Amino acid sequence: MDLSLLESSSALGAVAPAPQIAGRPAHLVGNTPILWIDEPFAPSGHGFFAKLEGANPGGIKDRPGLHMVREALRRGDLVPGAPIIESSSGTLGLGLALAGLTYGHPVTVVTDPGMERSVVRLLTAVGARVDMVNAPHPDGGWQQARRARVAALLDAAPGGYCPDQYHNPDNTAAYRPLAAELVAQLGRIDVLVAAVGTGGHSAGTAAVLRERCPELRLIGVDSIGSTIFGQPAAPRLMRGLGSSIHPTNVHYDAFTEVHWVAPAEAVWACRQLARRHYASGGWSVGAVALVAGWVARTYPAGTRIAAIFPDGPHRYLETVYNDAWCLEHNLLAHQPAPGPDEIAEPDECVVNRWTRCGRVRDPLGREAAAQAGVR
Repeated sequence: MDLSLLESSSALGAVAPAPQIAGRPAHLVGNTPILWIDEPFAPSGHGFFAKLEGANPGGIKDRPGLHMVREALRRGDLVPGAPIIESSSGTLGLGLALAGLTYGHPVTVVTDPGMERSVVRLLTAVGARVDMVNAPHPDGGWQQARRARVAALLDAAPGGYCPDQYHNPDNTAAYRPLAAELVAQLGRIDVLVAAVGTGGHSAGTAAVLRERCPELRLIGVDSIGSTIFGQPAAPRLMRGLGSSIHPTNVHYDAFTEVHWVAPAEAVWACRQLARRHYASGGWSVGAVALVAGWVARTYPAGTRIAAIFPDGPHRYLETVYNDAWCLEHNLLAHQPAPGPDEIAEPDECVVNRWTRCGRVRDPLGREAAAQAGVR
């Protein structure tokens, strides 16, 4: 660990600053801590800095939940008291529930049977209505089925508002404070490792960091079975990263490389984090830790690596941390390989385990078309 980062800390025995007193729940969002992670992901002294977004009340998506609603109110796209309706696998639903409580809006979260029962109960407890779709879309899977249901609910709710996290630039802009926190905490950052789902936190955080660190390398972490980076869509066990649609918030030209991770590999990493560092989370956290550890092992000594951990472990107690569930899905006793498989093109083959590609491009060709002036 780079002990120089601690030089500005108060000397032992100094009076600690008073803990924050929040006047309302939204004031608890942000200013999340960082934890140094090394073994077993990397040799001692060669690890990475994990930004623990699970320290937010509901996780990382408290940030865009509040920001998207606040900006919609400012523009007049959302009128006071109107319903908010959005598709979510869980974490954004919690962020929108917090925004609804903060700004006075009823919130409906459209989800699917893959949402953990504990999250359904929690959403209901904090005042959100949960609307469950019962069948996947034949092409776009559960995600597209949820979005179609959102559209139907909006048609039946005049004045209703959908933040549309997949395509709303306010989702990306919501992460400027997270980037500012990283700069204040770490100073120089050479590599940022981030999971990719809607594309919001990878794009928003990297854009701001590059203002301070122009040579920043952004490494995206996706799930097998996700279409984001050009793989074919397939049923996905992991939630919170990956997508069966192509969000416009994914800034493909910002990425240096992409890694796909399989469920068993993420489970191994989650459980190692819990056992060795007392800090863990769900699928995204495990996948990001696996990749960030590889970066710490293979990049030159002194490379400063930041990894974003989007949530904590609590919603995954009946899945990732449940031996019976993991055995049922053949996810235990699968220690990951020391490094990823390598492919030259993102659609070269169908990947089914940890795999890396150094070429990143929009599978729909949207960025190339925009550069050529095609509309």
